[in-house]
Amino acid sequence: MQTSLRIDLNDKLYLRDPQDTDLGRRLLAESVLLIDEIGFEQFTFKKLAQRIESTEASLYRYFENKHRLLVYLVSWHWASLRYQIRFHTHNVPDPAERLRLILGILTRAHQDDPATTQLDEAALYRIVVNEASKAYLTKDVDEDNRAGVFREYKQLAAGIVEVVQQINPHYAHPHALVSTLLEAARKQIFFAQHLPSLTDTAPKDQAGSATLAFLTHLAFAALA
Repeated sequence: MQTSLRIDLNDKLYLRDPQDTDLGRRLLAESVLLIDEIGFEQFTFKKLAQRIESTEASLYRYFENKHRLLVYLVSWHWASLRYQIRFHTHNVPDPAERLRLILGILTRAHQDDPATTQLDEAALYRIVVNEASKAYLTKDVDEDNRAGVFREYKQLAAGIVEVVQQINPHYAHPHALVSTLLEAARKQIFFAQHLPSLTDTAPKDQAGSATLAFLTHLAFAALA
C-alpha cells in the first residue's frame, strides 16, 4: 500500500493547518496544479475556490493571503527535500559521497515522489523553480524571518552545511557555498528552460543532469 508522508510545517504559515481537513488538503493539491498552470501572479483564491467548488471565505480560514500559501508550498518542498536527504544519506559514512548524493537529490527534485500522495511534486517543483524567490523577495522579509516562516529552508541549508564542514573544516564560506548551491540548483534549470544564454547547461530535457555536473564541480572545486 502506498504511504502518505505528512510534513508538519511552522504554524506561523497558516491560520488553520490545511492537512487536518479534507477541504484543506484539496486546497493544497489544487493550488499546486492551478499555480503551475497559470502562474502565481494570475492565481487568486477566487479562482481556486471555483476550481474546488468552495468559497473564498472558506479558503481564507486557512491562509491570510496567497503569499502565505506560496510560502507554505515552497516550505513543503524544502522539508520534503530534507526528509529525502536524511533518508538516502544516513548510512553513508563518507561526507564527500553524502554531498554527491545531496546534489543529486537537489537536481532530480523535479520528479514526482511515489512515496507521497497529497501533492503533485513534479508540479510543485516547477512552482519552486519559477516562483520560490517570491517567497522571500518582499518588503516583509525581515518580519517573516523573525516569525520563522523560512525555517524549513534554513534547516535544509544547515544540514548541508554540516556535510560541507565535515569535508573541509577549514573552508571559510560554508553557508555561502550551500546557499549558492541551493539557489543554483533551481535557477540554472530555470535559465536552461527560459533564458538559455545565461547558462551553460544542456537543453531543458537534460537540464537536471547538466546542472548536477555544474554543482558538483562548483562544490568540490571550492572545497579542494
